Amino acid sequence: MSNRRPLVLALSLAGLVMLGLYAWQSSRSSTMPVRAGGAPASAAAQSGAAKAVAAAVAVEVQPVRTQAMADDVTAVGSLVSNESVVLRPEVAGRIAEIGFRDGAPVRKGDVLVAFDASVQRAELQQAQASLNLAVANHRRAEDLFARKFFSQSGLDTAKSQLEAARASVALAQARFERTRIRAPFDGIAGIRKVSVGDYIKDGEALVNVEDVDTLKLDFRLPELYLGRLEVGQRLEVTSDVLPGERFDAMLDAIDPLVDAQGRAVQLRARLANSGNRLRPGVFVRVRLILEARPEVPVVPEEALVAAPGNVQFVYRVDEGRAKRVDVLTGSRRGGMVELVEGPAVGDTVVTAGQLKLRDGAAVSIVPVAAVAAAGPD
Repeated sequence: MSNRRPLVLALSLAGLVMLGLYAWQSSRSSTMPVRAGGAPASAAAQSGAAKAVAAAVAVEVQPVRTQAMADDVTAVGSLVSNESVVLRPEVAGRIAEIGFRDGAPVRKGDVLVAFDASVQRAELQQAQASLNLAVANHRRAEDLFARKFFSQSGLDTAKSQLEAARASVALAQARFERTRIRAPFDGIAGIRKVSVGDYIKDGEALVNVEDVDTLKLDFRLPELYLGRLEVGQRLEVTSDVLPGERFDAMLDAIDPLVDAQGRAVQLRARLANSGNRLRPGVFVRVRLILEARPEVPVVPEEALVAAPGNVQFVYRVDEGRAKRVDVLTGSRRGGMVELVEGPAVGDTVVTAGQLKLRDGAAVSIVPVAAVAAAGPD
Protein backbone atom coordinates (compact mmCIF):
# COMPACT_ATOMS: atom_id res chain seq x y z
CA MET A 1 0.00 0.00 0.00
CA SER A 2 2.82 2.42 0.75
CA ASN A 3 4.16 1.89 -2.79
CA ARG A 4 0.86 2.87 -4.47
CA ARG A 5 0.33 6.08 -2.50
CA PRO A 6 2.62 8.31 -4.67
CA LEU A 7 0.85 7.13 -7.84
CA VAL A 8 -2.59 7.96 -6.44
CA LEU A 9 -1.40 11.41 -5.42
CA ALA A 10 0.03 12.10 -8.91
CA LEU A 11 -3.22 11.13 -10.63
CA SER A 12 -5.25 13.28 -8.28
CA LEU A 13 -3.01 16.27 -8.92
CA ALA A 14 -3.31 15.85 -12.73
CA GLY A 15 -7.12 15.73 -12.47
CA LEU A 16 -7.20 18.98 -10.50
CA VAL A 17 -5.04 20.71 -13.16
CA MET A 18 -7.35 19.54 -16.00
CA LEU A 19 -10.42 20.73 -14.11
CA GLY A 20 -8.85 24.18 -13.61
CA LEU A 21 -8.06 24.59 -17.33
CA TYR A 22 -11.62 23.65 -18.29
CA ALA A 23 -13.08 26.23 -15.89
CA TRP A 24 -10.77 28.97 -17.26
CA GLN A 25 -11.68 28.19 -20.88
CA SER A 26 -15.42 28.27 -20.07
CA SER A 27 -15.18 31.64 -18.36
CA ARG A 28 -13.27 33.12 -21.39
CA SER A 29 -15.84 31.90 -23.94
CA SER A 30 -18.75 33.38 -21.94
CA THR A 31 -17.28 36.90 -22.27
CA MET A 32 -17.43 36.92 -26.23
CA PRO A 33 -20.57 38.26 -28.04
CA VAL A 34 -22.85 35.49 -29.27
CA ARG A 35 -25.07 35.50 -32.48
CA ALA A 36 -28.63 34.18 -32.50
CA GLY A 37 -27.40 30.71 -33.40
CA GLY A 38 -25.13 30.59 -30.38
CA ALA A 39 -21.77 30.73 -32.28
CA PRO A 40 -19.33 33.63 -31.84
CA ALA A 41 -19.96 36.52 -34.31
CA SER A 42 -16.46 36.46 -35.86
CA ALA A 43 -16.57 32.71 -36.51
CA ALA A 44 -20.02 32.95 -38.16
CA ALA A 45 -18.90 35.78 -40.42
CA GLN A 46 -15.80 33.87 -41.49
CA SER A 47 -17.85 30.74 -42.19
CA GLY A 48 -20.37 32.67 -44.33
CA ALA A 49 -17.64 34.35 -46.38
CA ALA A 50 -15.94 31.03 -46.97
CA LYS A 51 -19.18 29.48 -48.24
CA ALA A 52 -19.81 32.43 -50.58
CA VAL A 53 -16.35 32.14 -52.08
CA ALA A 54 -16.72 28.39 -52.51
CA ALA A 55 -20.12 28.78 -54.27
CA ALA A 56 -18.87 31.15 -57.03
CA VAL A 57 -17.21 29.09 -59.80
CA ALA A 58 -14.31 30.72 -61.64
CA VAL A 59 -15.06 30.79 -65.38
CA GLU A 60 -13.84 32.38 -68.58
CA VAL A 61 -16.44 33.97 -70.84
CA GLN A 62 -16.85 35.42 -74.33
CA PRO A 63 -19.77 37.19 -76.00
CA VAL A 64 -21.75 35.67 -78.85
CA ARG A 65 -20.66 37.64 -81.93
CA THR A 66 -21.14 37.60 -85.69
CA GLN A 67 -18.71 36.81 -88.47
CA ALA A 68 -18.77 35.83 -92.13
CA MET A 69 -19.40 32.13 -92.54
CA ALA A 70 -19.69 29.95 -95.61
CA ASP A 71 -21.41 26.68 -96.40
CA ASP A 72 -18.66 24.63 -97.97
CA VAL A 73 -17.59 21.13 -98.90
CA THR A 74 -14.09 19.69 -99.08
CA ALA A 75 -12.55 17.25 -101.52
CA VAL A 76 -9.21 16.20 -102.97
CA GLY A 77 -8.10 16.50 -106.57
CA SER A 78 -5.22 16.74 -109.02
CA LEU A 79 -3.86 19.59 -111.10
CA VAL A 80 -3.87 19.29 -114.89
CA SER A 81 -2.14 21.42 -117.53
CA ASN A 82 -4.28 23.96 -119.30
CA GLU A 83 -2.96 22.44 -122.54
CA SER A 84 -0.81 19.33 -122.82
CA VAL A 85 0.56 17.44 -125.81
CA VAL A 86 3.15 14.78 -126.61
CA LEU A 87 4.73 15.65 -129.94
CA ARG A 88 5.01 12.75 -132.42
CA PRO A 89 6.18 12.83 -136.07
CA GLU A 90 3.82 11.92 -138.91
CA VAL A 91 6.67 10.53 -141.02
CA ALA A 92 9.75 8.45 -140.32
CA GLY A 93 13.15 10.09 -140.56
CA ARG A 94 16.49 10.88 -139.01
CA ILE A 95 16.76 13.78 -136.56
CA ALA A 96 18.99 16.54 -137.89
CA GLU A 97 18.42 19.25 -135.29
CA ILE A 98 16.88 19.78 -131.83
CA GLY A 99 15.80 23.37 -131.24
CA PHE A 100 14.95 23.49 -127.50
CA ARG A 101 16.40 22.88 -124.07
CA ASP A 102 14.79 20.46 -121.64
CA GLY A 103 12.35 22.24 -119.34
CA ALA A 104 12.69 25.57 -121.16
CA PRO A 105 9.84 27.82 -122.32
CA VAL A 106 8.86 27.56 -125.99
CA ARG A 107 6.69 29.77 -128.21
CA LYS A 108 3.95 28.70 -130.56
CA GLY A 109 5.44 27.86 -133.97
CA ASP A 110 9.00 27.27 -132.78
CA VAL A 111 10.72 24.33 -134.52
CA LEU A 112 11.52 21.91 -131.73
CA VAL A 113 12.75 18.94 -133.77
CA ALA A 114 13.91 18.99 -137.43
CA PHE A 115 14.32 15.81 -139.50
CA ASP A 116 16.68 15.38 -142.42
CA ALA A 117 14.62 16.94 -145.24
CA SER A 118 17.03 16.89 -148.21
CA VAL A 119 14.60 14.87 -150.37
CA GLN A 120 11.55 16.94 -149.42
CA ARG A 121 13.47 20.18 -150.02
CA ALA A 122 14.48 19.03 -153.53
CA GLU A 123 10.89 18.08 -154.34
CA LEU A 124 9.74 21.53 -153.19
CA GLN A 125 12.31 23.24 -155.40
CA GLN A 126 11.25 21.13 -158.37
CA ALA A 127 7.60 21.95 -157.82
CA GLN A 128 8.41 25.65 -157.47
CA ALA A 129 10.28 25.60 -160.82
CA SER A 130 7.30 23.94 -162.52
CA LEU A 131 5.04 26.60 -161.03
CA ASN A 132 7.21 29.40 -162.41
CA LEU A 133 7.03 27.86 -165.90
CA ALA A 134 3.25 27.43 -165.62
CA VAL A 135 2.84 31.09 -164.60
CA ALA A 136 4.86 32.25 -167.61
CA ASN A 137 2.90 30.01 -170.04
CA HIS A 138 -0.40 31.24 -168.65
CA ARG A 139 0.59 34.90 -169.11
CA ARG A 140 1.61 34.27 -172.73
CA ALA A 141 -1.63 32.40 -173.40
CA GLU A 142 -3.67 35.33 -172.00
CA ASP A 143 -1.74 37.81 -174.14
CA LEU A 144 -2.19 35.76 -177.33
CA PHE A 145 -5.84 35.14 -176.55
CA ALA A 146 -6.39 38.90 -176.14
CA ARG A 147 -4.90 39.49 -179.64
CA LYS A 148 -7.02 36.69 -181.12
CA PHE A 149 -3.97 34.51 -181.80
CA PHE A 150 -4.90 31.81 -179.24
CA SER A 151 -7.98 29.68 -178.79
CA GLN A 152 -10.14 29.45 -175.71
CA SER A 153 -9.24 25.80 -175.22
CA GLY A 154 -5.52 26.66 -175.30
CA LEU A 155 -6.09 29.31 -172.65
CA ASP A 156 -8.03 26.85 -170.49
CA THR A 157 -5.23 24.32 -170.79
CA ALA A 158 -2.63 26.87 -169.68
CA LYS A 159 -4.79 27.85 -166.71
CA SER A 160 -5.25 24.20 -165.70
CA GLN A 161 -1.51 23.58 -165.86
CA LEU A 162 -0.97 26.64 -163.65
CA GLU A 163 -3.39 25.32 -161.01
CA ALA A 164 -1.75 21.89 -161.10
CA ALA A 165 1.68 23.48 -160.58
CA ARG A 166 0.40 25.44 -157.59
CA ALA A 167 -1.05 22.24 -156.09
CA SER A 168 2.27 20.47 -156.59
CA VAL A 169 4.05 23.26 -154.72
CA ALA A 170 1.54 23.04 -151.87
CA LEU A 171 1.98 19.25 -151.70
CA ALA A 172 5.77 19.52 -151.66
CA GLN A 173 5.56 22.24 -149.00
CA ALA A 174 3.34 20.04 -146.82
CA ARG A 175 5.75 17.13 -147.12
CA PHE A 176 8.61 19.40 -146.16
CA GLU A 177 6.71 20.79 -143.14
CA ARG A 178 6.14 17.28 -141.84
CA THR A 179 9.86 17.09 -141.23
CA ARG A 180 9.60 20.10 -138.90
CA ILE A 181 7.98 19.44 -135.49
CA ARG A 182 6.71 22.79 -134.13
CA ALA A 183 5.32 23.86 -130.77
CA PRO A 184 1.50 24.00 -131.06
CA PHE A 185 1.15 26.63 -128.28
CA ASP A 186 3.17 28.64 -125.78
CA GLY A 187 4.35 26.46 -122.95
CA ILE A 188 7.25 24.61 -121.35
CA ALA A 189 9.05 21.77 -123.07
CA GLY A 190 9.48 18.54 -121.17
CA ILE A 191 12.48 16.24 -121.11
CA ARG A 192 13.26 14.98 -124.59
CA LYS A 193 13.48 11.28 -125.29
CA VAL A 194 15.64 11.48 -128.48
CA SER A 195 18.96 12.83 -129.69
CA VAL A 196 20.40 14.18 -132.94
CA GLY A 197 21.06 11.32 -135.34
CA ASP A 198 18.30 9.04 -134.01
CA TYR A 199 16.13 7.39 -136.63
CA ILE A 200 12.53 7.88 -135.54
CA LYS A 201 9.50 6.01 -136.78
CA ASP A 202 6.25 7.80 -137.37
CA GLY A 203 4.17 8.12 -134.18
CA GLU A 204 7.12 7.76 -131.81
CA ALA A 205 7.13 10.15 -128.81
CA LEU A 206 9.63 13.00 -129.04
CA VAL A 207 8.83 15.45 -126.19
CA ASN A 208 5.87 16.78 -124.24
CA VAL A 209 4.85 20.44 -124.09
CA GLU A 210 2.78 21.81 -121.17
CA ASP A 211 0.92 25.10 -120.80
CA VAL A 212 1.07 25.77 -117.02
CA ASP A 213 0.38 29.50 -116.82
CA THR A 214 -3.18 28.44 -116.03
CA LEU A 215 -3.97 25.08 -114.44
CA LYS A 216 -7.08 22.94 -114.44
CA LEU A 217 -8.19 21.21 -111.26
CA ASP A 218 -10.15 17.95 -111.54
CA PHE A 219 -12.03 16.61 -108.50
CA ARG A 220 -15.23 14.78 -107.57
CA LEU A 221 -18.12 15.44 -105.19
CA PRO A 222 -21.01 13.19 -104.10
CA GLU A 223 -24.10 13.51 -106.27
CA LEU A 224 -26.15 14.94 -103.37
CA TYR A 225 -24.38 18.30 -103.93
CA LEU A 226 -25.36 18.44 -107.59
CA GLY A 227 -28.30 20.79 -107.00
CA ARG A 228 -26.06 23.34 -105.26
CA LEU A 229 -23.27 23.44 -107.83
CA GLU A 230 -22.93 26.35 -110.25
CA VAL A 231 -20.22 27.37 -112.70
CA GLY A 232 -18.39 30.37 -111.26
CA GLN A 233 -18.40 29.29 -107.61
CA ARG A 234 -15.21 30.10 -105.71
CA LEU A 235 -12.76 27.50 -104.40
CA GLU A 236 -9.80 27.56 -102.03
CA VAL A 237 -6.92 25.25 -102.96
CA THR A 238 -4.05 24.10 -100.73
CA SER A 239 -1.17 21.74 -101.41
CA ASP A 240 1.57 20.05 -99.41
CA VAL A 241 3.98 21.35 -102.05
CA LEU A 242 3.47 24.89 -100.68
CA PRO A 243 2.31 24.42 -97.06
CA GLY A 244 0.42 27.29 -95.48
CA GLU A 245 -0.49 28.94 -98.80
CA ARG A 246 -3.97 29.20 -100.32
CA PHE A 247 -4.84 29.64 -103.99
CA ASP A 248 -8.13 30.95 -105.36
CA ALA A 249 -9.83 29.00 -108.13
CA MET A 250 -13.14 29.13 -109.99
CA LEU A 251 -15.47 26.27 -110.85
CA ASP A 252 -15.27 26.06 -114.64
CA ALA A 253 -17.23 22.98 -115.71
CA ILE A 254 -19.65 20.35 -114.38
CA ASP A 255 -19.72 16.99 -116.10
CA PRO A 256 -23.30 16.28 -117.25
CA LEU A 257 -22.82 12.58 -116.57
CA VAL A 258 -22.87 11.33 -112.96
CA ASP A 259 -20.66 8.31 -112.28
CA ALA A 260 -23.10 5.47 -111.64
CA GLN A 261 -20.47 3.38 -109.83
CA GLY A 262 -19.27 5.94 -107.30
CA ARG A 263 -22.38 8.17 -107.31
CA ALA A 264 -20.15 11.19 -107.82
CA VAL A 265 -20.04 14.10 -110.25
CA GLN A 266 -16.82 15.10 -112.03
CA LEU A 267 -15.91 18.79 -111.65
CA ARG A 268 -13.24 20.97 -113.21
CA ALA A 269 -11.96 24.26 -111.85
CA ARG A 270 -9.41 26.70 -113.19
CA LEU A 271 -6.75 28.64 -111.30
CA ALA A 272 -4.03 31.10 -112.22
CA ASN A 273 -0.51 29.76 -111.66
CA SER A 274 1.51 32.90 -111.12
CA GLY A 275 5.21 32.20 -111.34
CA ASN A 276 4.53 28.56 -112.30
CA ARG A 277 4.81 27.59 -108.63
CA LEU A 278 2.38 24.68 -108.99
CA ARG A 279 2.79 21.93 -111.56
CA PRO A 280 0.46 19.45 -113.29
CA GLY A 281 -0.07 16.20 -111.42
CA VAL A 282 0.23 17.77 -107.93
CA PHE A 283 -2.21 16.46 -105.30
CA VAL A 284 -4.33 19.26 -103.79
CA ARG A 285 -7.08 19.77 -101.23
CA VAL A 286 -10.15 21.68 -102.34
CA ARG A 287 -12.67 23.72 -100.36
CA LEU A 288 -15.68 24.62 -102.50
CA ILE A 289 -17.79 27.48 -101.13
CA LEU A 290 -21.45 26.68 -101.84
CA GLU A 291 -22.90 29.79 -100.18
CA ALA A 292 -21.32 32.76 -98.41
CA ARG A 293 -23.18 34.45 -95.51
CA PRO A 294 -21.83 37.78 -94.19
CA GLU A 295 -23.25 37.83 -90.61
CA VAL A 296 -23.68 34.60 -88.67
CA PRO A 297 -23.85 34.27 -84.84
CA VAL A 298 -20.88 32.23 -83.62
CA VAL A 299 -19.22 31.05 -80.41
CA PRO A 300 -15.86 29.38 -79.80
CA GLU A 301 -15.87 25.59 -80.08
CA GLU A 302 -14.75 25.27 -76.46
CA ALA A 303 -18.03 26.83 -75.28
CA LEU A 304 -19.99 23.73 -76.37
CA VAL A 305 -20.78 21.02 -73.85
CA ALA A 306 -21.96 17.58 -74.99
CA ALA A 307 -24.84 15.87 -73.23
CA PRO A 308 -26.41 12.41 -73.58
CA GLY A 309 -28.75 11.97 -76.53
CA ASN A 310 -26.51 13.81 -79.01
CA VAL A 311 -27.42 17.13 -77.37
CA GLN A 312 -25.16 20.15 -77.10
CA PHE A 313 -25.56 23.16 -74.85
CA VAL A 314 -23.75 26.22 -73.54
CA TYR A 315 -23.82 28.07 -70.24
CA ARG A 316 -25.05 31.65 -70.59
CA VAL A 317 -24.04 34.04 -67.82
CA ASP A 318 -27.01 36.06 -66.56
CA GLU A 319 -26.73 38.29 -63.46
CA GLY A 320 -23.81 36.36 -62.09
CA ARG A 321 -25.31 32.91 -62.59
CA ALA A 322 -24.87 30.22 -65.26
CA LYS A 323 -27.96 29.20 -67.18
CA ARG A 324 -27.92 26.12 -69.41
CA VAL A 325 -29.12 26.81 -72.97
CA ASP A 326 -29.46 24.01 -75.55
CA VAL A 327 -28.03 24.90 -78.96
CA LEU A 328 -28.27 23.75 -82.56
CA THR A 329 -25.01 24.24 -84.45
CA GLY A 330 -24.21 24.75 -88.13
CA SER A 331 -20.96 25.37 -89.99
CA ARG A 332 -17.56 25.42 -88.31
CA ARG A 333 -14.46 27.31 -89.32
CA GLY A 334 -11.34 28.61 -87.63
CA GLY A 335 -12.36 27.37 -84.18
CA MET A 336 -15.76 29.11 -84.34
CA VAL A 337 -19.16 27.38 -84.51
CA GLU A 338 -22.33 28.77 -86.04
CA LEU A 339 -25.35 28.95 -83.72
CA VAL A 340 -28.53 28.09 -85.62
CA GLU A 341 -30.47 28.07 -82.34
CA GLY A 342 -29.31 29.24 -78.94
CA PRO A 343 -28.13 32.43 -77.23
CA ALA A 344 -28.56 35.73 -79.05
CA VAL A 345 -25.77 37.94 -80.36
CA GLY A 346 -24.26 39.86 -77.44
CA ASP A 347 -25.07 37.24 -74.79
CA THR A 348 -22.14 36.09 -72.66
CA VAL A 349 -21.31 32.38 -72.66
CA VAL A 350 -18.82 30.36 -70.64
CA THR A 351 -15.80 29.14 -72.60
CA ALA A 352 -13.77 27.57 -69.75
CA GLY A 353 -14.70 26.11 -66.37
CA GLN A 354 -17.89 24.31 -67.49
CA LEU A 355 -16.90 21.08 -65.73
CA LYS A 356 -17.58 22.73 -62.36
CA LEU A 357 -20.89 24.29 -63.37
CA ARG A 358 -24.48 23.31 -62.84
CA ASP A 359 -27.59 25.10 -64.11
CA GLY A 360 -28.12 28.15 -61.87
CA ALA A 361 -24.68 28.06 -60.25
CA ALA A 362 -23.04 31.35 -59.27
CA VAL A 363 -20.02 32.29 -61.37
CA SER A 364 -17.02 34.53 -61.00
CA ILE A 365 -15.55 35.84 -64.26
CA VAL A 366 -11.78 35.68 -64.18
CA PRO A 367 -8.92 35.90 -66.72
CA VAL A 368 -7.89 32.84 -68.68
CA ALA A 369 -4.78 32.22 -66.58
CA ALA A 370 -6.83 32.12 -63.37
CA VAL A 371 -9.21 29.49 -64.78
CA ALA A 372 -6.30 27.36 -65.94
CA ALA A 373 -4.62 27.63 -62.55
CA ALA A 374 -7.79 26.63 -60.70
CA GLY A 375 -8.11 23.39 -62.65
CA PRO A 376 -11.07 20.98 -62.50
CA ASP A 377 -12.35 19.80 -59.13
